[in-house]
Amino acid sequence: MRNFKFALAGGVAMAALLPAVPALAQDQDTETAADDGNQIIVTARRQSESLAEVPASVTVFTADTLEKAGIERADQFVQLTPGVTIVTGTAEAGDTQINIRGINGARDAESSVALVVDGILKTNTAQLNQNQGTLRQIEILKGPQGALYGRNAAAGAVVIQTLKPGDVLEGGIQLSAAQDDTYAGSAYISAPIGTNAGIVLSGSYSTTDGFFFNRFLNSNSVDDQEVWSVDGRFVAQLGPATEVDIKARYADLSGGSINFNAAFHLPNFAGVNPAFFEDVNDHPFDYFSNIRPTNEQQTFEASAKIEHEFDGVTLTAWALYSDVDQALTADGTSADFARFTFPGATQASVDASNACFASTAALTGFPINPPTFIGQTPVPFIFDPATGSTFGPYSPTTCDGTQYQIREQSDISAEIRLASNGDGPFEWQVGAYYLHIDREVGVSLGADLGGGIITELYNAPGSINPTTQLYNDDFSTDVYAAFASVDFEVTDRFEIGLAGRYDIEERSVRNLVPTVFDPFTGGPINPGQQVLGGVVQPIADQSETFKQFQPKVSLRYALNDDLNFYANWGIGFKSGGFNNQGSAAIVDQAFNQFIGTNVLIEDIFRKEKSSAFEAGLKGSLIDGRVTFDLAGYYTEIDDMQFFEFFVGAFGLLRVVSNIDEVEVYGAELNLNAEIIPGWDIFGAFNVTESEIKANASRPITVGNESPYTADYTINLGTQMVAPIARTFDLVLRADYRITGPTWFHTVQDDPSPTLFSGLLPISALMLPGFVGDADYSITEREAFGVLDLRFGLEGDNWNITAFADNLLNRKYLNEVIPAIEFGGSFISPGGRQRLGIEVGYNF
Repeated sequence: MRNFKFALAGGVAMAALLPAVPALAQDQDTETAADDGNQIIVTARRQSESLAEVPASVTVFTADTLEKAGIERADQFVQLTPGVTIVTGTAEAGDTQINIRGINGARDAESSVALVVDGILKTNTAQLNQNQGTLRQIEILKGPQGALYGRNAAAGAVVIQTLKPGDVLEGGIQLSAAQDDTYAGSAYISAPIGTNAGIVLSGSYSTTDGFFFNRFLNSNSVDDQEVWSVDGRFVAQLGPATEVDIKARYADLSGGSINFNAAFHLPNFAGVNPAFFEDVNDHPFDYFSNIRPTNEQQTFEASAKIEHEFDGVTLTAWALYSDVDQALTADGTSADFARFTFPGATQASVDASNACFASTAALTGFPINPPTFIGQTPVPFIFDPATGSTFGPYSPTTCDGTQYQIREQSDISAEIRLASNGDGPFEWQVGAYYLHIDREVGVSLGADLGGGIITELYNAPGSINPTTQLYNDDFSTDVYAAFASVDFEVTDRFEIGLAGRYDIEERSVRNLVPTVFDPFTGGPINPGQQVLGGVVQPIADQSETFKQFQPKVSLRYALNDDLNFYANWGIGFKSGGFNNQGSAAIVDQAFNQFIGTNVLIEDIFRKEKSSAFEAGLKGSLIDGRVTFDLAGYYTEIDDMQFFEFFVGAFGLLRVVSNIDEVEVYGAELNLNAEIIPGWDIFGAFNVTESEIKANASRPITVGNESPYTADYTINLGTQMVAPIARTFDLVLRADYRITGPTWFHTVQDDPSPTLFSGLLPISALMLPGFVGDADYSITEREAFGVLDLRFGLEGDNWNITAFADNLLNRKYLNEVIPAIEFGGSFISPGGRQRLGIEVGYNF
């Protein structure tokens, strides 16, 4: 390992000698292709065309870039894309949110970014960061793409192409080993079947102990993970004009979940302990939960696509079935609000309190993250200043209870499209789309009696894990859409495009919570339920229809042979939906009525609509050795969907709210230069300004920035391919990404009352309520830079490569989730340094 680090240091020194100018990390293959008289061909408008002529900002990763940069998943290629950020895997594997130019995919809502693989639109956000097979090209389209690519494309689209079988046998294998017992392998084989058909089989496997360690359980149970997948693709020509493409894949993941610590932001408590007012960027991460956090995810999907060419027209039709099941178990979050610590009239309450007291007594003095401490009793210090405790979430005691969450979704979708296939100045397409989704979501909170978690949503009183609160809903969605587009080449230099799509989403929800009483409080097990005549009533079914027309206009004008001006405008749309039924009642009871807040949460959240304009220049200089792309953009978003997390004595609550109006504008510059054949330098710069113009959910946040939106991103890098022998080359690639300051909530430098504000006046301390108010000015993630380096030897059909992810071991935050009325934030760390080596062989 010592020699390996010396080799990495040598690679860094080589990279430091290379001049760095802003450039386009993803387009270094443009010149390579041009040397061969070729161009990068993309499908950004669902038709094959040159990247330089697309009237939109598009980031492209070709097969060569994917290989040399070691890209396999979304979190890797997003880091090389200006103006795009990602949060993934903080709570569970399928929890992925991509932000493009200020529009974010809210957790528990639909994604804002369409995922299209081999021409088929996927509909489950849990698939965004999965391995999609043997990659051959990735295109990231920015701005609303719904008119062309369909559902959930308000912020953009990720268009992926995988290996298609050819007429010769080929295959490959890639193996890697790295720190933290991290091992990975992938392989594929492509073979012809007869003269008119072929098959591709691929598989992948990875395992890691992760970066973080649970000190209480003495195990790697925080972010460990094991993933495997298999993919198959069969393509056949059914005659000279007809092609059928059949695919299937299965993936399985198991590992840790809820990779979070808590930080408090209570400035008036800092006199007792400075850690009560903690900057999220300074938090030292340690883990102490007494429940082993687990995450399971199984994915199966199958699709079939057929294309038939008529004279002048191509018919394309496809159908997709997808099923993704996810579940997680973890410690609870409510220890500090005495949910389980006060014995009541019920036996379940007594049992939970006794377990909590016993575990607290056994752990008195156990070192956990400050300012939390375990006193002689589990009662929070505000009730017992002498011997009480202060718990953050996920403590080593049983006092915070348990949580079990499921999200099971199956869907079937289909599309049919007719498109012109001529070479004339007029091109068109027209089609229709249908989707049906069945989704069950459940969040079960239970008492921790020391017997572990029963993985059932409802566990009766008297069990080892009795349920104390339950959200459980069955959602059904039917989507109908029609779309069309035309592109007209007015002159050799000027072309204009018009596209439109009309969506109808019919949604309904059926509540599955049993009509039983909470064994701890004596009330309904879900606050949304009512009690009439001493009987708990079921929550009524609900339904809602969301409709939207999504037009798009684009134009391109060739100022000369090497410079194109383009502009586009479009409407983006993301359907509204349902929170877990009962959410509005909890927020109103626990916060508005208790501490006097005016937070507006509804059981039905509204659709999101955006209007986006972009204009830019694409060009090349010095015979194509330098390429550039300059763009400016402006977007207005109405009813932006935003994820909120509430914590209190009731447990935890996940909801989607709406921000009434957000304004976003910015600029982006990409440059790429070929210094000499085989040596490219590249970079990109994006700056985004945003402002919340109206927000009835939290009026005090007007004037703040759009959440999850980085102020800027900077990408710098270089790639060198240098022959050092007749049969192999030295390959070096360095990528440095700087992500600017980022707020993760609408509440930013605004003070806010918390549950402590309501509890202090009635506690043993008898302090005025404002002492418990929170200050969230210290929850902005600071700017950070991550350097990735790869270097090695590459022959015609083999490679051996040393790599360093986060070479400088920059400690940064992946996500910050302020729980405003809790008085703190849930923070998740980003990946640390990882050194490794990989070998590959192709035939």
